[in-house]
Amino acid sequence: MADVSETEDDNPPEDFTLSTSRGPYTTHNGPFFHKVTADGFVHGVRVKKRHCNSRGITHGGMLMAFADGLLGTAVWRETQTVALTVRMNSDFLSSARPGEWLEGTARVTRATKSVAFCEAELYVGSRPVLRATGVFKLMPRHKNIG
Repeated sequence: MADVSETEDDNPPEDFTLSTSRGPYTTHNGPFFHKVTADGFVHGVRVKKRHCNSRGITHGGMLMAFADGLLGTAVWRETQTVALTVRMNSDFLSSARPGEWLEGTARVTRATKSVAFCEAELYVGSRPVLRATGVFKLMPRHKNIG
């Protein structure tokens, strides 16, 4: 794949909108895009060279940070409660390269008064890139600062 300039248009697929209410860390790593679907939501990012490791594939930490955001979004949408990541497990299934469109979604599988359990998937096209599961501590006394 051709080298993707850091200033090149991010050209998200149709129906994706630029995400503007992210925290500083996520905004720095983006730009990220989103859309709401009948089944939930999808977030996406055009992989850039800055997202990659020395081998030219998306850095595992970038993939995990993206997945953590998906999991947190699923928890917020399900519980309307601020939550903190307690545990996240990730399975790396394949890689993503500069220029590819990486997208993912997540869902809550169970929520109690104090914790939520969730799972996420990242894809490039139909190719699975990462699967993650997470446990989030619900923090009902804290206001949403996002």
